[in-house]
Amino acid sequence: MSAYFNETHEQVRQTARKFIQSHVLPHIDDWEEAGEFPRDIYRKAGEAGLLGIGFPEALGGIGDNDIFLKVAVSEELMRSTSGGFVASIGSLDIGLPPVAKWARQEVREQIVPPVLRGEKIAALAVTEPGGGSDVASLKTRAVRDGDHYIVNGSKTFITSGTRADHYTVAVRTGGEGHAGISLLLIDRDTPGFSTGKKLRKMGWWASDTAELFFEDCRVPANRLIGAENAGFIAIMSNFLAERLSLSVMAYMTAQLAYEAALDYTRQRQAFGRAVAGFQVTRHKLVDMATQIDIAREYTYRCAALMQAGKNPITQVAMAKNFSVDVCEKVTREAVQLFGGMGYMRESVVERLYRDAKILSIGGGTTEIMKELIAKQIRL
Repeated sequence: MSAYFNETHEQVRQTARKFIQSHVLPHIDDWEEAGEFPRDIYRKAGEAGLLGIGFPEALGGIGDNDIFLKVAVSEELMRSTSGGFVASIGSLDIGLPPVAKWARQEVREQIVPPVLRGEKIAALAVTEPGGGSDVASLKTRAVRDGDHYIVNGSKTFITSGTRADHYTVAVRTGGEGHAGISLLLIDRDTPGFSTGKKLRKMGWWASDTAELFFEDCRVPANRLIGAENAGFIAIMSNFLAERLSLSVMAYMTAQLAYEAALDYTRQRQAFGRAVAGFQVTRHKLVDMATQIDIAREYTYRCAALMQAGKNPITQVAMAKNFSVDVCEKVTREAVQLFGGMGYMRESVVERLYRDAKILSIGGGTTEIMKELIAKQIRL
């Protein structure tokens, strides 16, 4: 019913839908249990053109100025029913933009095209142990030594952390605070770099998440992304698209839970009739549908503002918080409507309920979003 999507968007949406139906859904339960999915899926996604959306054509991308093309594909990828799968297959969307925008030309041409083809994996490494949302306090330090930087420190909760080939890493090259932060592109095979084992998580099981360690890690100086000590601006500019994406993930997680609950309550019998026949059930489903629709349409409006060249920092933060709140409520109600089956691992709503929680933390916590909104409206 939305007026935001055109025929091209719908064609690409169908491509993404077929990709999920053919290559992902038959295996997603096994991948969830395994804690990762086959690396070859990146290549297949790249061949389908799903990884290049939002990146310049000169680097092998498509639709770099079309926000709704990305939204359409993101919605379909969530049909995998696994937020972890979507997070890992899409880790390039947070790790690669700074490289595509601000890295040296020869580095861009070397790194970006293979990632968009699915031959290599890119990740973003900002969060540190004890740091959380306080990006400006990061401790990982990079000291210039001739034609190299010597990097020491660690990162944690890094999506695609155990098997990425390239990491966009936030480091401290200057003094304290945001003004002393830079971005370095560090390859997996760089001497002094290592990864920890996969972290065990409440949700997003299909996503490999890890700690990273840098011990006298020698990184060529030409891998500096942008200007030295200007990394914080690049990190912040990346957040707008990431938060919009998380809002999409949130309302789609809720949508999937709602659809599962709707189908289940129509089939499940209690006291001689379908559970959907009870007024209390119908009203729950109506509330779920209403809240999801509002979250989706407001997110679309934020995407339209971004498409128009605006910088809707406040609105995107609001969209993320609202969509996440809807997601948590809807997934909780879906589990309740399933009853005992909702608590079973074989039930998709159990997974969606677990996956929902991380969305209020990743990309800036709900509390940080509220502080950001408060500053924007001058409270």
